[in-house]
Amino acid sequence: MIVIIDYGMGNIASVEKSIKNIGRDVIISNDINIISNASSIILPGVGSFKQGMENLIQRNLINVLTEEVIKKKKPFLGICLGMQLIMDKGYEPVETDGLGWIKGEVIPIENQKLPLPHLGWNNIYSNGVKEDNIDNNFFFIHSYHVTLNESVETTFVDYEFPIVASLKKDNIFATQFHPEKSQNAGLDLLNNFFTSHA
Repeated sequence: MIVIIDYGMGNIASVEKSIKNIGRDVIISNDINIISNASSIILPGVGSFKQGMENLIQRNLINVLTEEVIKKKKPFLGICLGMQLIMDKGYEPVETDGLGWIKGEVIPIENQKLPLPHLGWNNIYSNGVKEDNIDNNFFFIHSYHVTLNESVETTFVDYEFPIVASLKKDNIFATQFHPEKSQNAGLDLLNNFFTSHA
């Protein structure tokens, strides 16, 4: 059973609907016993880094998530704020420690030419090459971005400078964009993730 973590950060019903649309069993929960029995874990979220961490702490979720994802290596998908929270620290609105699963920080997008938040559809690319022959157009909405201090698999999006669009390390996969709002490309990505970790 795939478990979507309910920690009070954003609309998670759309994530649940997308998972059901690809034919997977899924439940929304913050119950430690249910999370412990998950086959895969999704941490979605929209909002500030500080509030996200406070909500995880208030619901006593940090230990169980670390146990299941880091120690037991269960497949993990972080979406938007869920990707940011796995970093060492963030600065929205003040410096706050994160889960620390990936070495990196979450900092404001500093862009004088383009509007904030970064909102809308963008193609992602890897290794400096944009792959126009595949459906890689995804929906973004964010004002902060990840900077990495370790080598992991990444894709990028251009917003006057390269921003990490997704990252992968072992059993951890995370996206700054919203696959659940990205139509067929998002559904394909979700299906590929769960198929590869079946």
